[in-house]
Amino acid sequence: MSRLRVLVVEDSLTVRKRLCEVLSGDPDIEVVGEAEDGKQAIELCLALRPDVITLDMMLPVMSGLAATEYLMAYCPTPILVFKTYEALAAGAVEVMEKPKANEIEGDWERRLLGMVKLVARVKVLTHVRGRFGARNDIPVVPSTLPPRGRQNCQIVALGASTGGPAAIVEILRALPTGFPLPVLLVIHIGEPFGTAFADWLDGQSPHSVNIATDGMALGKPGVYMAKPDRHLVVRNHRLYLTNGPERHSCRPSVDVLFESVAIEYGASAAACLLTGMGQDGARGLLAIRQAGGTTIAQDEASSVVYGMPREAAILGAAQRVLPLNEIGAALATLANQVRHE
Repeated sequence: MSRLRVLVVEDSLTVRKRLCEVLSGDPDIEVVGEAEDGKQAIELCLALRPDVITLDMMLPVMSGLAATEYLMAYCPTPILVFKTYEALAAGAVEVMEKPKANEIEGDWERRLLGMVKLVARVKVLTHVRGRFGARNDIPVVPSTLPPRGRQNCQIVALGASTGGPAAIVEILRALPTGFPLPVLLVIHIGEPFGTAFADWLDGQSPHSVNIATDGMALGKPGVYMAKPDRHLVVRNHRLYLTNGPERHSCRPSVDVLFESVAIEYGASAAACLLTGMGQDGARGLLAIRQAGGTTIAQDEASSVVYGMPREAAILGAAQRVLPLNEIGAALATLANQVRHE
């Protein structure tokens, strides 16, 4: 089997050489190029066509974010970025923290190698944002859901994994200001990124985003995100964080959240399963559908990884399979029903 071809982009010579040394030490990986700025990264990517790029954001000449936007528009390649979430919205696949002084060897090295191999398996999509510039006002294709006929929607639950940050941003930006329903979110992001990601996501749309706290009353609109390494469940209109067993090797688990939503809200719940690797969330989505709720899965063409939503479609858990640019409008339709019924 051919080795994974990796392009390393890092302006610090010391860090770059160490990254190359760690990656080259794995028999399944070949470092095919090194770049010290964003412009070189683009030139080498176009020339070498690597399988994966590791990319620092703080680069001279052209920033890592600008390079990511260009590459995902003209030369889509799986990109592992360090430390920042802006690049995820531009199309990068995953983010991890740079090593601290005492983490150069050992666990961090193993995480880096595992992450590079994971990222290499992701099917990347062309992101036109890099061709036209990032915009917050891109119109969403209208979409409608059939009338509920039973109960007004009271809550929305979202689940995502690989590729999820950009998908979540697009959905939140498509929801109207003043969206009246609380939104519960599980995304597979571990520490130390959970709080940083919630803070970053809070600034990407008009909707407030907060890490859920144990025992929090669920009343006000806003986005409430699961804390890394804790399941998020809802009971008696309150949010709880639990330390239960991992589900599909995940904690927080989308299944755990969705199942609690099915029990608590039944036909007055709506849930959407977004891009991600594996099968977490599929059975939970089915539980919500069986309880009479509204269920949506992201379609294959717009998913970075068509794993979790594919499992939901196979199970018959999704009433509708929609492209990403229609999901926000579909959820907004539910909110309109709440206002008018």
